[in-house]
Order: sequence, then C-alpha cells, then structure tokens
Amino acid sequence: MGYTIVALEDKILEMYPEITKHGISVSLIFSEEKNAYIVKFKKGRHELITHLEKKDADECIDGVKCVHLGIQLGEFIKNFEEIK
Repeated sequence: MGYTIVALEDKILEMYPEITKHGISVSLIFSEEKNAYIVKFKKGRHELITHLEKKDADECIDGVKCVHLGIQLGEFIKNFEEIK
C-alpha cells in the first residue's frame, strides 16, 4: 500500500482529534530496520515516542483506528494533565 508519511500523519490527526485539542505535536519517521513508523508526540517538554507497525499504519490509512496508538496517546494526555 502506497501513502506518504504526511498522509499518515493527517489520518492520525483526523482519527484522534484530541491531539490537536490538547496542543500536542506529532511527528513520524519510518524505520526500515523495524519495518514500523516511529511516532513522537510532544507537548512542551513532555514527549512520548512509540511505534506504529506497518500493518497498523496500513489499517489506519484505511480508516481503522489503531488501538495501541490510541491507548498510548490517552496515557500521554492523562499523564500530562496530572502534571498541571
């Protein structure tokens, strides 16, 4: 399946509006070695780096939410809000 990192990032932002709502930046790179995307969420000095398997990224592009990514994002937001 062919798509760009920008298209994947846009799809993640569309599927998880809480990213924008909480002012979190997201960046992605593809790791050939891991055959996965490295996803970095950042807000201020807080950041979370996680992996998005190629298969999960393909499903994300097709509109299927990635449970693992959603859980990681939810925990990041929860931890950030607790720090306030």
